[in-house]
Amino acid sequence: MPNEILWFLFLLLDLSVAVFIFRFFGKEGIYALIALSIIVCNIQVTKLVNLFGFTATLGNVLYGSIFFSTDILSEFYGKREARKGVTLGFIVLILTVIYMQLALKFNPAKEDFIQPSLQKIFSFLPRIAGGSLLAYLASQYHDVWAFHFWKRLTRGRFLWLRNNLSTMVSQFIDSLLFCFIAFWGIYSLEVWWDILLTTYFLKWIVALLDTPFIYLARHLHQNIPLLSSSKR
Repeated sequence: MPNEILWFLFLLLDLSVAVFIFRFFGKEGIYALIALSIIVCNIQVTKLVNLFGFTATLGNVLYGSIFFSTDILSEFYGKREARKGVTLGFIVLILTVIYMQLALKFNPAKEDFIQPSLQKIFSFLPRIAGGSLLAYLASQYHDVWAFHFWKRLTRGRFLWLRNNLSTMVSQFIDSLLFCFIAFWGIYSLEVWWDILLTTYFLKWIVALLDTPFIYLARHLHQNIPLLSSSKR
């Protein structure tokens, strides 16, 4: 199956899962999803693939959907809860780096065969995580601020507008900071530009296509009691 089709299927699956988790677990489920996505996307980003004729990293779907998750928190629970979700993702990524670096320090048993693979993936993680942490904080806090800025300016109307404007600008900030810190000097300049442009372009598509999903989330929130809330 071509990478492009796999990518779109992965995107639809990820956004559908986000709405499903929100429906049944409310904001607690979204917090858990942010934590999961920030860990997995920083592992996936170490893999290069060809998409739409360009060199790109994996991880852009999961990372882009974190903006979707924080927009859900912003829309339905307010700025404070959205910032709490951002902070949770930041802490989880730091702990992932610390725990995996400690795991690599253990001397493997004679029968072990996985240490070289772990070493190859997670020894690169600190630089990836360093770029990701700075880009994540800057872009996510901007996203929360911008989402509420547009919400006030439009008096709560045009959900699609604040969802897209806040996310697309925030993801440009994120892509530029992350690619510079994580990949500058690792790849040739031509490959680096490919990664930067495709990273932003793919995240832009994620932001565009998540719009009907956030309307679906609003419909569920307004018309169907959340399972997590009904048990209280």
